[in-house]
Amino acid sequence: MNRRSFLLTTASLISPPADFLRNAATGEISRPADDGRNLVEGLAQAPNVSSSGPWYAVMRRCGQINYNDRDPLTIDAEAWGDYWASLKVDAVLLNGGGIVAFYPTQVPHHHRSEFLGTRDLFGEMVAAMKRRRIRAVARMDCNLAYEDALKAHPEWFERNQDGSPRPHGESPWLFATCMFSTYFSEQMPAIYREINQHYPIDGFFTNGWPSTGALPVCYCKNCRRLFEKLGGVPPTETDASNPLYRKYYEAYMDRVQEIWHLWDNIAHERNPQSVYVGNLGGGLDTVKDLKQISQVAAWFNADHQGRSGETAIWDCAQQGRVAYSVMQGRTVTNVAGAYSNAQPTWRHVSKAPAELTLWLAQSTASGMVPWFHWLGGSPEDTRWREVGRSFFDWLAANEAHFRNRHSLADVAVLYPQRTVAFYSRPNSRRPRHRGGPIDYLQGLYYALLEGRFFFDFVHEGDLNPVTLRKYRALLIPNAAYLGDTQCNVIRQYVKDGGSLLATFETSRYTEWGDSRRDFQLADVFGAHAAGEVIGPKGNSYARMEAQHPILEGFKGTALLPGAENRVSITADSIPLVLSVVPAYPAFPPEMVYPRTPRTTEPAAVFREIGNSRVAYFAGDVDRTCWRSGNSDLSQLLQNAIRWVSGPDSVVSVNGVGLIEAFAWETEPGYALHLLNYTNPNMTHGAIRNIYPLGPQQVRFRVNERRSIKTVRALRAATNLKFQQQRETVTFELPGIADYEVVALV
Repeated sequence: MNRRSFLLTTASLISPPADFLRNAATGEISRPADDGRNLVEGLAQAPNVSSSGPWYAVMRRCGQINYNDRDPLTIDAEAWGDYWASLKVDAVLLNGGGIVAFYPTQVPHHHRSEFLGTRDLFGEMVAAMKRRRIRAVARMDCNLAYEDALKAHPEWFERNQDGSPRPHGESPWLFATCMFSTYFSEQMPAIYREINQHYPIDGFFTNGWPSTGALPVCYCKNCRRLFEKLGGVPPTETDASNPLYRKYYEAYMDRVQEIWHLWDNIAHERNPQSVYVGNLGGGLDTVKDLKQISQVAAWFNADHQGRSGETAIWDCAQQGRVAYSVMQGRTVTNVAGAYSNAQPTWRHVSKAPAELTLWLAQSTASGMVPWFHWLGGSPEDTRWREVGRSFFDWLAANEAHFRNRHSLADVAVLYPQRTVAFYSRPNSRRPRHRGGPIDYLQGLYYALLEGRFFFDFVHEGDLNPVTLRKYRALLIPNAAYLGDTQCNVIRQYVKDGGSLLATFETSRYTEWGDSRRDFQLADVFGAHAAGEVIGPKGNSYARMEAQHPILEGFKGTALLPGAENRVSITADSIPLVLSVVPAYPAFPPEMVYPRTPRTTEPAAVFREIGNSRVAYFAGDVDRTCWRSGNSDLSQLLQNAIRWVSGPDSVVSVNGVGLIEAFAWETEPGYALHLLNYTNPNMTHGAIRNIYPLGPQQVRFRVNERRSIKTVRALRAATNLKFQQQRETVTFELPGIADYEVVALV
């Protein structure tokens, strides 16, 4: 039967009873006592969570089946219930509505699936989960709607500058809705209330909103009125140097919080333990203020489903660190797509099992709850299923060891979101040649991995004495845009004995990018800006002028690679350790010699102030390290991190291979997570094979008077021999395949 015949045959069966109506103003719904579609009435709810918190606060495994418009013809709800039960998930995300309703909706202009017929697919899926005592969360989409809604409510939709609506790039029969319209404040609440009153769901999730990407500029009547109130008209470009854009940014963030509050309150109307969770995108490159959003988010979902192109494998773990920095122990999930995320994307074939497993492992190791995701209700490729089942079964068997209390890291890395959001963007006044705004952080991150440091991210919005108190050192990868408040906190942190490493233009601009005459932290650095940025220039160098711990391991050379860009600085009577050798031609060979082989210009400043140590690099050594892959620059950064952070870290792991490590205090004791990144596909292409590492020597400091009884490798399911002397536990881990978790109890 073709689509047209199917629709004609079922048209008379789709219309619901007339008294299944809603009042748009109040959200009230009336319906007959039994209309034949209320499949979940009377089913047992999932068990209530203890007084320790809401159900999602203790969730450890999550799933999602993203069925499509045609799936009502073939999807088997009970089979999907069996699959998710086999993964022992706590909750499953199920398509409810928004773009397409998968239940017999009565909300005007809420487009019902064209293949739904007499089915209530959403109701069947919720019922299947509830029968297996799995939480059901309605997956919604608020970003697009059909043309009939556009014709009836043109005020709901985004507009281009010429007044035309914005069709979706691949599905042009759908049009983008505007967040500042009543589509968000009236239409979506009506849909939520309809679902809430007919199905015993445990929460709502919106796909793609609010996201963390760049702010769109809309020219609809709502947005034109908003800009009039702000003092102008919608700009053609977004530029943080524009005072009007700054006001718009703040108004946009206020609207996000307003809508989030509204939808969360609606989620609570039927069930106080229900929750609304938004989609906060993925990765380090965020524009919207994560810290501000976290103030209204009970649950942070990162939609970081996979990687493609030249993205490093540890991108998922970075996501976990960013989310943890703003949520402070509250629920964080990360969506792991089981499909191929390559460029191009293939939505209906499986990701390489090794890649998928390591992505799930990173989610878990970094403190996130893995959320396993597939698109399409009747898959022809099922290879992904066993990958999820195997990993989730292991998680469930060892669940207690993944209930983290807090991180044991004693080094902090600043996540400089204003710099990430506004510095070196296409419309920014900062020159683009300095590279992407996350390259600085990536270079420092790579050095931290090579040096096997244990560290946390600290969001710049959470810079305060209480947050920094637990860390021996704060590392700042070019936080060029930094407010006075944050600078004062950093200054006091150093004054109180904390150590600091910073690079390049850190504190050279305000949080909006207005230039300062000097670094705001010049007194802390012991260095002053003496001019504008020099660069990009290759073939420049740093000359070693004096012995210093940061130069250990560089025997046989007087020169180190120089940063591609640098700020010319003067130093405050501090001994010269590294001096600048200015760039000179790299071609042709006859011209390759230094025109100025020696200067007194510092390439870096290293100083001790009481118990504090400060290392400031005038160049973008972190970015240059990342873009070049130069081992000397990585070693220089590692030496500097060791110098500022000092000896005797809480945990150390020695052995061969590139790993990422996390250490947590857990409910039963402690857990050490080790991720093996030693792989030729570490930064390109999907990981398809695992290259196991050999023995690793571990030293782990536990709390005083804590006697460890067992040290167990959970993936290998093996108890390890160990020794404990006072608070220090030492043991050898025989090896690491892709991922190992060692539990100390």
